[in-house]
Amino acid sequence: MAAKTRRGLLIILSSPSGAGKSTLSRMLLEADDSLRFSVSATTRPVRPGEIEGEDYYFKSPDEFEAMVANGEMLEHATVFGHMYGSPRGPVEDAVSVGRDILFDVDWQGGQQIRSSIMQKDVVSIFILPPSLKELERRLNARNQDSAEVVAARMAQSRSEISHWEAYDYVLINDDLNVCFERLKTVLKAAHLRRDARPELMEHVNKLNAEFEDMS
Repeated sequence: MAAKTRRGLLIILSSPSGAGKSTLSRMLLEADDSLRFSVSATTRPVRPGEIEGEDYYFKSPDEFEAMVANGEMLEHATVFGHMYGSPRGPVEDAVSVGRDILFDVDWQGGQQIRSSIMQKDVVSIFILPPSLKELERRLNARNQDSAEVVAARMAQSRSEISHWEAYDYVLINDDLNVCFERLKTVLKAAHLRRDARPELMEHVNKLNAEFEDMS
């Protein structure tokens, strides 16, 4: 469907670490050139090579707190002493022209977005692992973390999984390609939701006018 005929979606994709969220996000971005990751704002210092508006929107603590106070953040949190959040303005601009925005956030961030002024544009998806044994195997296979960090991620996964019922859709990633196809099906269906298709009102008005002409 052409972008101009529908509103964009706020796609919230969450999962415990190792369940496949990052891989599925990358696959979605590769499959759809119009899909974009939400660019976060942060108060942490700029790192070498980072570009304003592409990697982050860099804000002073006062600027960030003012945005929160003015309702300009869809979600926000403090991590290791620095504030991070999703500015509302760029997301609203994208959604208004039919562009989907992908959010890689945890349960708390997703809950804030689902409770925001843009909640009607949200489709939230949680990715479950097929088993805890497989989740641990995937974490170890990445060779990115120590045994202690893997154990901490496994412990955290219980809390994350406990929030699965808060999501619109829940997929089990027992086969990556199958899960990806199901994820695309979810998004295709979400694009056809009544409130995502502003052209429907015009079409119904046209039908009503035809009824009037027939009477």
